[in-house]
Amino acid sequence: MQNYNSFALGEIVNTKILQDIQDKFCEATGLAAIIVGVDGKPVTLPSNFTEFCNFVRATPAGLLRCMECDDHGGRTATEKRQPVVYSCHLGLTDLAAPIIVNNEYLGAFLAGQVVMVGVSNGIKAEKWRQVENAGFNLDILAELYNAIEVVPENRIKAAADLLYIMSNYIVEIGFANIIQRQLMTEMKAKADLETLLKANELKALQSQVNPHFLFNTLNTIARLALLEGAERTQEMVYALAGLLRNNLRNIDQFNTLIDEIHSIKDYLLIQQVRFGDRISVDINVPAELEEMNIPVMTLQPLVENAIIHGLEPKKEGGTIQITADIQDNKLMIVIADSGIGVSAERIGEIFREEKRAVSKGQTTGLGIINVHKRIQNHFGSEYGVIINGQPGGGTVVRIYLPFSRY
Repeated sequence: MQNYNSFALGEIVNTKILQDIQDKFCEATGLAAIIVGVDGKPVTLPSNFTEFCNFVRATPAGLLRCMECDDHGGRTATEKRQPVVYSCHLGLTDLAAPIIVNNEYLGAFLAGQVVMVGVSNGIKAEKWRQVENAGFNLDILAELYNAIEVVPENRIKAAADLLYIMSNYIVEIGFANIIQRQLMTEMKAKADLETLLKANELKALQSQVNPHFLFNTLNTIARLALLEGAERTQEMVYALAGLLRNNLRNIDQFNTLIDEIHSIKDYLLIQQVRFGDRISVDINVPAELEEMNIPVMTLQPLVENAIIHGLEPKKEGGTIQITADIQDNKLMIVIADSGIGVSAERIGEIFREEKRAVSKGQTTGLGIINVHKRIQNHFGSEYGVIINGQPGGGTVVRIYLPFSRY
């Protein structure tokens, strides 16, 4: 078994991906953020840092104190196994969420650099007395401190919830990458390369939460927070958390059809807030089919494909219909959209393994072929996914599964 201690955070998760996640978090929340490794040293470049913190970190003594503070915050969050809100060495309010892979602390996602409503001047004075001999110009510090945003406690807590979601997303990417490295090492020592490659492709789908979709969702949450009360924002966060939990389940597991529908509803709730009335959805699943078991993550890649590639490019939007029925002693699930449609040539490309490629930021191609192959691997070649459509005429995707309970 591979020793996870041999990996640093920047080695198991591409630094550019970490930077993108961090930048989008800051764009959505307005907070500053940085991701640090196990020693408290930055793995990413700072995002949205305040002039106050940039001034402090510009000195060797200040940078050291900030790194020590970052390290302390990350390890405190690790001990509690949840995000923590704490006061930094100069009195600002910061957040920390641990990044733990296989019970090993690899770093932390840090955010904040704000003043929380209700923090007393006495706390600030006490903190600043501790750094009087650190060489800071206290007059400049005071001026920059007074320019920092004052944030209410409920916004801090909401940001902590988002930070926790994002840190867990990083963890899952890291774990999937470690598994992929292990599989690649094992493939060199085994003769059956085709079998292992197939297993690797199936595992890859587990971590395929579309970053483009995730970041758009966070931006939507941020806009809602400005426009309305906390209830709807909370609903969005819960929908996203539920969706992520379902997506990160073991890809070889089964789910009831009704549970997959609930997950799709979480996904559609988020997308409908983003697209407004451009998209309408009708789900009609007979009660007697709700407890049918199907492979987990069968529906979402296909519904996502319908929205991103069918309805989003269509200015006026359109509709999605999801139905289920029994046909020729098979469970048939239909996902039909009124989008821009798809050509027969494109359908052929999707199912032509040797020519398929990962679409930029979306599940089309890889997502469809993985759903199709997973179904056939479980049940045989008479089952799987069939796509029909034509340019301008919408797209109909039919999923065929055995009519029995597994």
